[in-house]
Amino acid sequence: MKYVDGFVVAVPADKKEAYRQLAAKSVALFKEFGATRIVECWADDVPDGNFTDFRMAVKAEDNEEVVFSWIEYPSKEVRDAANQKIMADPRMRELGNEMPFDGKRMIYGGFVPILDE
Repeated sequence: MKYVDGFVVAVPADKKEAYRQLAAKSVALFKEFGATRIVECWADDVPDGNFTDFRMAVKAEDNEEVVFSWIEYPSKEVRDAANQKIMADPRMRELGNEMPFDGKRMIYGGFVPILDE
């Protein structure tokens, strides 16, 4: 069964292209270790909520936009092995030096799909 890692992060609006370039560079690395699909989405219609919303979740500041992304793997086992390899890979450390956002405010987690039409 597929497995999905999901991410939400706040990125300064003026760093959109830097973020897109960093994401594009990381695709080959994630796919090398087993990812089958990577999707990065820039906020377009993200309403403010009364109690919670995407912006509140990542403590987005006025000059930041929300990015919602996910990485698909064939299974949780492939994802777990990929994460170990990625974190040990010096190329990922290099990419980490280029992060155009505050990683401490990133929300992430692993998910088992329950519907995939």
